[in-house]
Amino acid sequence: MPEIQRPAMAEYGVPDELDGALPWSWAEEQLHASKNYWVVTVDPDGRPHATPVWGVWFDDRFWFSTAPSALKVRNIEQNPNVVVTGEDTVNVVSIEGTAAQVEGRQDVADAWAARYEDDPGKRTELASFMLQGAFFEVTPVKAFGLIESPERFGSSATRWVF
Repeated sequence: MPEIQRPAMAEYGVPDELDGALPWSWAEEQLHASKNYWVVTVDPDGRPHATPVWGVWFDDRFWFSTAPSALKVRNIEQNPNVVVTGEDTVNVVSIEGTAAQVEGRQDVADAWAARYEDDPGKRTELASFMLQGAFFEVTPVKAFGLIESPERFGSSATRWVF
């Protein structure tokens, strides 16, 4: 379980005490609810490169696959530091971590396919597609979350350190 902290955002009304901080279970709910994610990598010149991906939060990691020739693959080979965010800009979760290309895992591919295909008969084909790409595991180092509403913004801003 990650350590809960407050980000240094006093000018936005974020208190130092942890009353109202979000539990990690809330962040995991948001990660499971998202169907589309942004993966931000760093190119060799130090510039960020953001791309949308399909992915899955599984076994306390974020997993995605992409074409082996994709720029994000080359960027990760040079610098494994990435940021992953979900699609929700109201219930925000942003993960900073390290990405590693790994051998595809059938259990992850099956969980991924179940998110994007309602027809169980077509899931095997979709899981196979994921396994054919460059398969990545993102291990979180820290994460940030908040609820973007006037009533909750300051009290909800939370950082988790793994």
